[in-house]
Amino acid sequence: MEKTKVEHLFEWMDNTTQIIEQHLKDPYLDSLSIALETLFFQGAEESMDDILTHKLHTALNQVNLEDYNADDIRKAIQFTVLKGMKDTTQQQHLMTPESIALIIGYLVQKLVVDEKPIRIFDPASGTGNLLTTVISQLNQPYEAFASEVDSTLIQLALVSANLQKIPIEFFHQDSLRPFLLDPVDLVVSDLPVGYYPDDIRAANYELKADEGHSFAHYLFIEQSMNYTNPGGYLMLMVPNFIFESEGADRLYPYIQKNAHIVGVIQLPESAFKSKKSSKCILILQKKGKNTEGPKQPLLVQLPSLKNTNAMGDVLAKMNDWFKDYNKNV
Repeated sequence: MEKTKVEHLFEWMDNTTQIIEQHLKDPYLDSLSIALETLFFQGAEESMDDILTHKLHTALNQVNLEDYNADDIRKAIQFTVLKGMKDTTQQQHLMTPESIALIIGYLVQKLVVDEKPIRIFDPASGTGNLLTTVISQLNQPYEAFASEVDSTLIQLALVSANLQKIPIEFFHQDSLRPFLLDPVDLVVSDLPVGYYPDDIRAANYELKADEGHSFAHYLFIEQSMNYTNPGGYLMLMVPNFIFESEGADRLYPYIQKNAHIVGVIQLPESAFKSKKSSKCILILQKKGKNTEGPKQPLLVQLPSLKNTNAMGDVLAKMNDWFKDYNKNV
């Protein structure tokens, strides 16, 4: 069977990454970053030794970047990153699945219906897969911003965006520290789950814990709200147990005070490694002068994404809901 363009490009990225990994003894994901930079700049870094430079230039002769569109490039990078993440021991080296990123992109299209330029921000961007997938579905001009504390992931995100020709301004920092960023119209993010280690920084947040470490996902919700314009939307992947866990008695009133709950989309468990790690999409609109919440929030349980008939039924119902919602916004 003939290989697809994505498979060809994935093979090139994987083989080139392994060449770099073996030569420099760097981890796979760091080596992938160098492979992608080599592809983007169409040449090896000047600091490389002659043997590796020769190998990389030989590899470049086997691929023509012009043969691939942004979707091909994003998917090939995604497969290569997933391969690298299988071997990593670091829990934060995880990526939002493409299927879920596409659903979030679909939801964004339904909410952001006018064609005026928008500002979009992902405060926990990882490899940038969620943000670039959403941007690829936008129908209007945009300015995009992303933040990530992990140096390997932000390097991958930056070169991935460059290869896809998607302009994004990146912040390499702890995303719970202040940003030099004006508020945005839309926040999309797959929030990190767990405890935030910096209790002094957490003390600045309403959603801090009374004692001990605070939940990072609570603080990220508050930080996302801080950088959203009144009337702007937040589309956040959060753990299913978010409204039942310790501190939820503080989270729910905080959301009620600052935002309208537009919807909660329950994602299929099959999209995650375990029931414990499964997530839902929480859709909020930050309150503004003339904003009103929906009469009835969009509450949906998505079937397995492989069940196309059931998925079609659910999407039809969601489309009807959005028609009514957008009439009243």
